[in-house]
Amino acid sequence: MPKGPKGQKRPADVIGNAVKIAQIATGEVEDDGKDSAARALGSKGGKARALKLGEKERSKIAAKAAAARWGRQRS
Repeated sequence: MPKGPKGQKRPADVIGNAVKIAQIATGEVEDDGKDSAARALGSKGGKARALKLGEKERSKIAAKAAAARWGRQRS
């Protein structure tokens, strides 16, 4: 079965898929791929982690992310 950009299930036939996309575009069908409870818990996790980490730990994580993003190590 075809998948959407976020892994959602889509109809396998061309016409069914076109109808589904049109419904999403016009707002008839909500297509976010996540349960509302999962979305609420996910937004809480990032804030809780930010409060838990100290400034040095956040800086170390950011440096590691920047090194991965730019492909070089920062000393």
